[in-house]
Amino acid sequence: MDLRILATGGTFDKRYDPITGVLGFGETHLHEIVARARVAGPVQVDVVMMIDSLDMVDEHRQRVLAACRAAPEPALVVVHGTDTMVETARVLGEAGLSKTIVLTGAMVPYAVADTDASFNLGAAIAFARSLAPGVWVAMNGIAHIWSNVRKNRERGVFEPLG
Repeated sequence: MDLRILATGGTFDKRYDPITGVLGFGETHLHEIVARARVAGPVQVDVVMMIDSLDMVDEHRQRVLAACRAAPEPALVVVHGTDTMVETARVLGEAGLSKTIVLTGAMVPYAVADTDASFNLGAAIAFARSLAPGVWVAMNGIAHIWSNVRKNRERGVFEPLG
């Protein structure tokens, strides 16, 4: 099954600049991670944008939706910042595309020790290739349907509503 990974930025792709002491964006880490993991089958990586999800507005979410619509693959992974991942999942879910779209991210940047980025990406790829069509949020080895998930900021996890 073909797979496309869409990068939007978020903590996942942030890099530490030792001169300025700031976390910011450069190139996506996704090509490196996919190659290192030896992901089976064809995988296309596209950069939609590289921004912090706290800076995401409706126009950005519409760009993500357009990229999902335009992708010919039936399985998509959207790498996204965790702060507004649920809002983007809602936009994609309400669009009703007949694809399996899995949003994932990281609480710690890929470039920093003890990151969860590689694990979350690997799980998201597996979920995108095995779950039914729909929009899912996958973090920490669990996939939640878009309409029943929230980020618990106190615990730093994604969990079902209520």
